[in-house]
Formats: sequence, C-alpha cells, structure tokens
Amino acid sequence: MAVKTFEDYFNRLKKMKSNVYINGEKVSRTDERLRPGINVIKETYDCANNPEFEDICVTTSHLTGEKISRFCHIHQSVEDLLKKQLMTRLLCHRVGGCIQRCMGIDAMNALSVVTYEMDQMLGTDHYERFKNYLKYFQENDLCANCAQTDAKGDRLRRPHEQKDRDMYLRIVETREDGIVVRGAKLHNTIAPYADEIIVIPTRFMTDKDSEYAVAFAIPADTEGVKIVARYAYQHKRKHLKAPIAKFGDAESFTIFDDVFVPNERVFLNGKSDPRQTPFAGYLALLFAHFHRHSYTGCKPAISEVLASATALVAEYNGIEKESHVKEKLSHLIGTAELVFAAGQASAYRGEKSESGTYIPDEILTNVGRRLAGEEIYNEYKILADIAGGLAATLPMEGDFYAQETKELLNKYMVRNPNISAEDQHRCFRFIENILVSELAGVMQVAGLHGGGSPQMETITMMSRYDVNSLKNIAKYLAGIEDKLPRYERPTVTPKKMLEKFRMLFKGK
Repeated sequence: MAVKTFEDYFNRLKKMKSNVYINGEKVSRTDERLRPGINVIKETYDCANNPEFEDICVTTSHLTGEKISRFCHIHQSVEDLLKKQLMTRLLCHRVGGCIQRCMGIDAMNALSVVTYEMDQMLGTDHYERFKNYLKYFQENDLCANCAQTDAKGDRLRRPHEQKDRDMYLRIVETREDGIVVRGAKLHNTIAPYADEIIVIPTRFMTDKDSEYAVAFAIPADTEGVKIVARYAYQHKRKHLKAPIAKFGDAESFTIFDDVFVPNERVFLNGKSDPRQTPFAGYLALLFAHFHRHSYTGCKPAISEVLASATALVAEYNGIEKESHVKEKLSHLIGTAELVFAAGQASAYRGEKSESGTYIPDEILTNVGRRLAGEEIYNEYKILADIAGGLAATLPMEGDFYAQETKELLNKYMVRNPNISAEDQHRCFRFIENILVSELAGVMQVAGLHGGGSPQMETITMMSRYDVNSLKNIAKYLAGIEDKLPRYERPTVTPKKMLEKFRMLFKGK
C-alpha cells in the first residue's frame, strides 16, 4: 500500500538539505518554529492510517490499482470530488483551520488535464512525463506546495513589460537536459515543510511572454531554491493542554535563484516551444478552479469552528437563549452550509474531461468560494461580538496558576456559575487562539484571498455566465419579445472550457 505514515514523512524532512530561512537564520525543516505546521500535516497521514477515516481519506490509484492517500489522487468520478470535499472539511475540523495539503493535489489535477490537452493539440509528450511523476508522487505519498503567485512587480504591466524581468518566474536558459529558471513565488503555504514544489503560471501569457509560460515540479530542497518563511502559531501552553494549541502555519517567499529543472520534471515550456504559451493561462485558471472547490470544503469547516466557539461562549456568558445570539449563530451555520452546498452541487455537475479527470462546475465553485470570502470578516465579527472583549485582554496562562493570582483570577473569570472556572478559562483561551492570535490574523486574510479574492471569483463568474440569455426572461415578461426562449442554467463543463480555449488558441 502506498499510504505512508507521518513517521515516513517526517524522516524525509530530516534528510532534506537546509534551504529554509527564518528571520535571517538558515534552519532545518524540523525546526521547532515549523513544528506547529508540521502537526497539521500529521493529521493528514494519521487519518489516512485510521480505519475510521479510510473511506474518505484513502482511495485507489487509477494508474497502479494501489491504495493511496486521497491527497495524491486524480479525481475519476463525481464521488471523488465529493469525498475530497468531505475529507477537507473533516480534517479542517480536526486542526481548527487550513489543512494546507490540498494545494498540491489541486495542482496535480489541473496538470493532468492541461498536459493531456497539450499533447493532443501539439503532439508533445508532457502528459507522459506527468503520469510518470504522478506514479512517483503516489508511491511515496508526497506532500506538495503549489507555487503559483508571482511577485508581479508593476501590476499594470505584463510579464515581458516589467522593468525587472524576474518579477514573474521565467526560463533564463534552455539546456539539452532541462531548463534553468529564475524568479520568486509568494504566499506559499506549506513550502517550508513540503517534499515537493509544483510551479505553475499565475496568469494568461501573450506571445511576448513565452519565457514565463512554464510549469514543473522539483524537490523542495533543490539547489538554488531559497524558502524564506514566516511562521505563525499559538502561545505555548504549560497547563491547559488542548488540540488547538499545537497547530500552526508557515508561509513563504520561495525564491528560484537560477534553478535547474530536468526535462522529465518540466510540464510546460513556452520558451522552447512558443505554441505552448497559451496553455499557461488555461493551467492557471484550472488550478484556481480546483483549489476553489477545495475551499468549499475547508471554509465551511472554519465557519463551523467559529460557530462552535460562538455557541459555546454564548452558553458560558449566559446569553445563549437571547434572540440576537440565535440570529447571529444561524448566520454562521447558514454560510457554512451554503458554501458547502455550492461545492456539492458543483461536484454533482462535474464532468469527465478527455484526460479522464473529473472537473467540478465552474460557476457553482466560484459562487461558493466568493460567498466564503465575502463573509469571512463578518463571521469573525460575530464571534467577537458574542464573546466580548475578554479574548483580547485575557491574562497569560501562567497567571492563572501563580500562587498570588490564581484564586483571584479564577474567581473573576466565572460568568456562568454552573460551569467551572477552568472550563470557562479554556473556552476563552480557545477563542483567543482563533480570534486574536497572530495565526488568527493570517487565517482571516487567507479566508479573503486564498484561492483568489471575491473580485477574482466575480470576474470568473461573469466571464462564464450567459447574461444575454438571462435577459430573455425579462424581455418576455416585459412584453419586449413575444416568445420566451427555452432557458437553461449555464453550466461550464470541461468540454465547453476546452472548446472556448481551442477557439482562443486558434485565434491568437
């Protein structure tokens, strides 16, 4: 069986070369500051090896027939899309936030579609390269980061127009056995403790941007890669042990300082073959699409974590039966369920691409992700409102156990006399973790921008939705037209996506 254990993964990290930097210091991947993030990844391996979760977290490889982690799987059915969404929700509940590992498999699914289409249209061999890499990825149960977002420089200029050409990652040299790339990818969750870095483009490219049309996968400790990390975790606890306290996150600038990539690891190369350049935008959009569908699993989980804290603190504050509390709690629950329902409906409307990979409905995916992004700060506001200011002013844990202050603090901590002072302390310490900690700040921004901001979802939706057909309903009801044309909800299927891309490709 290709499902590995956390020990397998952690041992791989220990063997990797040091190229992670924290606050000016080069550190190993097992550095204590990275351990909270590693603890998140541990849950993905532990659940895959737990019979209770096997049905959701483990599946069968369509290439080898072996049992593999769902984080290494290429979706082969609607059921696969649904179970990926369920798995994401389950695991996010267990860590109280982002599960981090989804971006790697979202990139792999996008590559499975785009490399196949490119081979069919151009006669290249990238899909075979991808399949060979996928077998390696599955057999070793690898953990991957997707590095997509470039530094971008001047946002009003295209890659080839930048004063500094390295503002977008590019191919600077082509060799017989591979390519050399230079640039940086930003906002890279999980990169400091990932096995592999999967690099894809961040936007559509013109003919003049061919050197920027590149996709590849390399070990995260490849020579020339520098991962400059920003870590975030909770205050360490000595007395109040709790699951939430052991989890964290690490983001990074991943710098590619003239990095060599062998040909077998290259999946898109517009510099050597300019015909491949238009596929950069197709790949960028498809990854965003798969990743936004993953968000319809994780964002409902985070809404539910916030709802759980809101419900608990309302009880501990003695206000759980107040009508305004029920109204606000229902809003949190409603947002979670609507976002998840959009993801489920998107999966049910999913369609098999020519590569065999199932792709969820694009409009429904973006609807769900946009709602999650629009509501994220409102959801935190609701928790802050019901909890009150104590989460931001709570004395440090040690003061609740110090001889001179412990009895007084526990006395004045009590709100609901039917609940122990320690449990009330635990409740507010938990809310401190998810509402006002450094990690909570990261999670709020990630909730807005991760996978694309609501503005990006709006752009995608409005570029796909047939507004002219929608107007026909109004024209009929207003008497402008005598007959109501048959109206069907627009569905962006893989075939339609491909047809549109082929038209763009031919007309470029």
